[in-house]
Amino acid sequence: MYILGVLVLICGIVISVGIHEVGHLYPAKRFGVKVSRYFIGFGPTLFSRTINGTEYGIKAILLGGYVSIAGMLPPAKPGTRIYTHKGQLTLAEEARQASAEEIGPGEEDQAFWRLPARKKLVVMFGGPLTNAVIALVLLTIVMSTMGMSTLTTTIGSIQPCVHGSECSAHDPHNPATPAALSQLQVGDTIQAWGGVPVENWDELSAAIAAGGMQELPVSIIRDGKPMTVQITPIDRALLGTDSASQSDDSATQHRPYVGISPTVERQRVSLTRVPAQAADMTLATAGILVKLPVNLWNTSVALFSDQERDPNSAIGIVGVADLAGNITASGNAQYSGMDRLADLLMLLASLNISLFLFNLIPLLPLDGGHILGAVIEGSRRHIARWRGRPDPGAFDTARLTSLSNIVFILLIGMTILLVAADIFKPAF
Repeated sequence: MYILGVLVLICGIVISVGIHEVGHLYPAKRFGVKVSRYFIGFGPTLFSRTINGTEYGIKAILLGGYVSIAGMLPPAKPGTRIYTHKGQLTLAEEARQASAEEIGPGEEDQAFWRLPARKKLVVMFGGPLTNAVIALVLLTIVMSTMGMSTLTTTIGSIQPCVHGSECSAHDPHNPATPAALSQLQVGDTIQAWGGVPVENWDELSAAIAAGGMQELPVSIIRDGKPMTVQITPIDRALLGTDSASQSDDSATQHRPYVGISPTVERQRVSLTRVPAQAADMTLATAGILVKLPVNLWNTSVALFSDQERDPNSAIGIVGVADLAGNITASGNAQYSGMDRLADLLMLLASLNISLFLFNLIPLLPLDGGHILGAVIEGSRRHIARWRGRPDPGAFDTARLTSLSNIVFILLIGMTILLVAADIFKPAF
């Protein structure tokens, strides 16, 4: 079952990457740009076929994909230095000439660099946009058809003792929990706590916290019949091994404790909640990306020392695959097939959100670097037109080749680091 989760993840990534590249391919061809190749994977070619001037194919290593758009870089402007002091071509000029190799005689108008800036934006933003759309579709499927895992007010378990499972009501160091001493039973659905109506676990937790350590009436439904039981929460500070009880925050130390846990149910939600969920996931992922340099440093320190790896640190493809495998291999009898499928789809949705945001980082060779170049080009042309000056022409992205190479090396290094950390110092 573990392998099944990994295979589902790989298939999901391959499909996501394939659609991402279509997001570049389709508008480029619509705008008349020559697209010579569209491949899923890297390494030796397993299959390919040329259709309308584009070679479509699949390669052996199904971890990525690419689309070759001809003429990405404009030729050097007059006066641009194209040779080093040793008489060799500069890196930028080498990149320009490599970009022009796929443009044959009579195909000059099919070069990408000749497009207006707005069309360049469409072509380059099309890839990341497809990942955002995939994430929205997956979230819609899970939230509106399968349902989201929701903590309910139905009691799933009752803790017998504050510490462990054996105790007595008179043991000051390990008393029975208030829930165990009350008439509450597993399966009871709490309707109100201390007279405050509750509809979900968050509202119930808030009502318990507000009620304090006094005896309160609790309205429940048991076997379809309404009942009222009395319960007196105890001071959470008695939970000596609980991290919350050891906090310096006195409000946290003296939080009322009952000793109940909720059941988890899948509840379908309105389509109107999908955008909010997508926004929350996007903001959370953006926060991780902002902290990525620090995260990578901490991960490298943990990898090469005895320090424990932060469970909230960034993970690589191996870690994600392990997550997928654990989802399908879980031995929890209450973890249904629907739960597993929904969690796999949510994992793929979060991966697509990561691809969306990561590709928007304004650095070459990422899509965001080309998007930034198009924005600069369009802005310069608008400013020149407004000021009555000549068209400055296409933005020379080739001048960023050295930076692009550095970013590419850093990306490879990041991938190797995370794979090694996921194998030798897993985060969970």
